[in-house]
Amino acid sequence: MTDAKPIRILLADDQPLLRTGFKMVLGAEPDLDIVGEAGNGAEAVDLARRLLPDVVLMDIRMPRLDGVGATRAIVEAKLPVRVLILTTFDLDEYVVGALRAGASGFLAKDVPADDLVASIRTVAAGDAVVAPRILKRLLGKFASVLPDPTADAPKGLDALTEREREVLSQLARGLSNAEIAKELSVSETTVKTHVGHVLTKLGLRDRVQAVVLAYETGLVRPGQ
Repeated sequence: MTDAKPIRILLADDQPLLRTGFKMVLGAEPDLDIVGEAGNGAEAVDLARRLLPDVVLMDIRMPRLDGVGATRAIVEAKLPVRVLILTTFDLDEYVVGALRAGASGFLAKDVPADDLVASIRTVAAGDAVVAPRILKRLLGKFASVLPDPTADAPKGLDALTEREREVLSQLARGLSNAEIAKELSVSETTVKTHVGHVLTKLGLRDRVQAVVLAYETGLVRPGQ
C-alpha cells in the first residue's frame, strides 16, 4: 500500500443492520475509512457538511429526507463530496431523480462486496459508476417516455464532433473507457480525452449524467 490518505466514507441508511454489514465489508479494506453514519437523509446532509467525506454511500429511501433530496442538497452546497446511491434490485422510481440531482452512480443493495469496494474507489477517484444490469433495467423501465431517436438532434449535442457523439453513445451502453477504446480502435487515452470534451461541452458533472442525457435526448435507446 502507498501512503495515500484513506478514502473517507459516510454511510447513510435507515437500517442499522445494513450499516453494520457495510462497516464489516468496508472496514476490512486498509484504504477505506468510515467516518460517520446517518439514519436519515437530513442527518446525511448535516454530516456531509461537517465531516466532508470523500464518498457518501446513500440509501435512496430514508425518512425525513430521501436519498434524492439529500443528494441534491449536498451537490447544491458545492461540497467536495461524491454520492453513490444504493437501490433495491427491482429499482426505485427515484433513481433517475437521484442521477439528475448529481449522484455519481448507483448500485444494487445486493452488489457483491468486491464490486462495492471497487465502485467506492472509482467514485472517490472522480469517475462514476453505471452498473450495467441496473442500467439496462432502468432504461427499459423508462423507455416509453424517452424521445424519438428519428427526430432532429436536440440542441446541445450539435456542439459535439462526430467522434464525440460516438463516444457518448458507447458511454450510454455502460462501456468503460477501455471497452470503448477497443470498440473504436483508438487508445484509452484518446477515449478519456473525448469523454472530457463531451462532459465539458454539455456541462455535465460525470459520465453517469452523460448516460442519462444520451437516453433523454434520444441519441441512444434501450435495446439499440
